[in-house]
Amino acid sequence: MIRRLYDWMLGLAEHPAALWWLAIIAFVESSFFPIPPDIMLIPMVLAVRQKAWLIAGVCTVASVFGGLAGYGLGLFFFDAFGQALIDFYGYAEQFDRFQEVFDEMGFMAVIVFGVTVLPFKVITITAGFMELNVLQFTLASIVARAARFFLVAALLWKFGEPIKLFIEKYMEWLALAAVIVLVGGFVAIKYLL
Repeated sequence: MIRRLYDWMLGLAEHPAALWWLAIIAFVESSFFPIPPDIMLIPMVLAVRQKAWLIAGVCTVASVFGGLAGYGLGLFFFDAFGQALIDFYGYAEQFDRFQEVFDEMGFMAVIVFGVTVLPFKVITITAGFMELNVLQFTLASIVARAARFFLVAALLWKFGEPIKLFIEKYMEWLALAAVIVLVGGFVAIKYLL
């Protein structure tokens, strides 16, 4: 099953509409969708390495615009939708801590959290709710998301074929490791923040 999903993603990466799908996923991930755009970014760059910078750029721009949508959700519709999303992702208890961090760090909080595996939507909604300056938020989002996506693209561009062969050889183990890291990350966030 994992092999078929991987092969499907590589095939989709070469599809004429792949950049549009990546943009949509990056946009909605920054505001409400649970799956990060890396699941498309990585196979797209592996499939078409010469377009690595374009792919990372599209992912960055769409993620920043999605972040602005999440910011608006937190600013204008927190009671109606924002709190429900925070609760849905299990961050209700940590929301107070996020607010403290935003009070202390503001701009830097968006940069720090924006390059991590933390769901960016939680950061964007919190920034809107906390009324972080929208220009600072936008600049921090550009810096953070560009750093994340262009770093991934650069590594895949430079070491693409060996990485692709490694992924194909150890796919099942890598999938298991990804699940463990993902679950471990959520558990760590839940108890550390």
